[in-house]
Amino acid sequence: MKMDRSCNAQRFFWRALVLFLSLHAHQAHSLKRTRALDNTVSAFIVFGDSTADPGNNNKLKTVFKSNFPPYGRDFANQVPTGRFTNGRLTSDFMASYIGVKDYVPAYFEPNLTFEDLKTGVSFASAGSGYDPLTPKLSNVVSLPKQLEYFKEYKKRLMSRMGKQRMMHHINKAVFLLSAGTNDFVVNYFTLPIRRQSFTIATYQQFVLQHLKDHIKGLWDEGARRMVVSGLAPMGCLPIMITLNSNNGLLHRGCLDQFSSVAREFNALLQVELASMQSSLAQQGSRIYYADVYNPANDMIQRFPSYGFDQALSGCCGTGLLETSYLCNPDSYVCPDASKYVFWDSIHPTEKTYYLTFQSLRPVLDALIQD
Repeated sequence: MKMDRSCNAQRFFWRALVLFLSLHAHQAHSLKRTRALDNTVSAFIVFGDSTADPGNNNKLKTVFKSNFPPYGRDFANQVPTGRFTNGRLTSDFMASYIGVKDYVPAYFEPNLTFEDLKTGVSFASAGSGYDPLTPKLSNVVSLPKQLEYFKEYKKRLMSRMGKQRMMHHINKAVFLLSAGTNDFVVNYFTLPIRRQSFTIATYQQFVLQHLKDHIKGLWDEGARRMVVSGLAPMGCLPIMITLNSNNGLLHRGCLDQFSSVAREFNALLQVELASMQSSLAQQGSRIYYADVYNPANDMIQRFPSYGFDQALSGCCGTGLLETSYLCNPDSYVCPDASKYVFWDSIHPTEKTYYLTFQSLRPVLDALIQD
């Protein structure tokens, strides 16, 4: 009799546990999928460079590609989509958190459904930047051209939704703008072209003006909720340490002469965004600054606290110079990318992108609740 009661109690416990977990999972799934409806977010739309490119460069004649192993090693089904990392990007985590989709597809992806388009795409192109010269150096899609593709995108939506519904849809979308690193790392510090015409201070203003022009262009096309990413600590990129240190192969440390430029630019950017927000707020605009510098710098400076073993070299190859075609199927790859801040010599791992997303959750919460 006691054994029967004990068995019944155990069966009741396990049934209750299964029911609880099922309800909890359903509620979590529902919360994720209804978040966009609760806050009337219609889509997540992305512009920028390799930090947000999910594969737009795959069909371009450029060296800035990553649609081959070991890129994508930890992505769904181990597919090398063209993302410059081992898995997902910050933009993917943001879209999933908002509730519109789990991955942001490339606009150039050939098999997009209307639903894929409707819930948002990325126009970002690895190697691009705000300076018009930057994308020309690598034959990738410039920010003005990305804006042209966005206009084409709107026409594709309008053909199915009508103009009024399409514009309402765009007004309710969240936009991410993530670029600028290539302007400084490649175009100013590595190549001598822009340094012949600009001091670092005047170049910062030059890049900033083009950034503002892009925001204005998005505004004119109906964007009302925007997240604009600042620059990361450029002096901590493994490739910058390798190329610019006296003994960067052996004695590695962040180079503050480059990271300080990022901090200065970010300060200028925040002032400009605040000014633009003030002037456009009454017209329904919300423009938020995304601080990626401080989270990335903290991960690098206190890497053991985040579970990393290595902060200043990448997981792929030596981790000192490899990126794009230099990180390829024949390259050595570390066993566990989650132990590295960087995947290759420039781009973060999925874990780093995820932690960056976590730091930006308050920005997203404020944006989608406005």
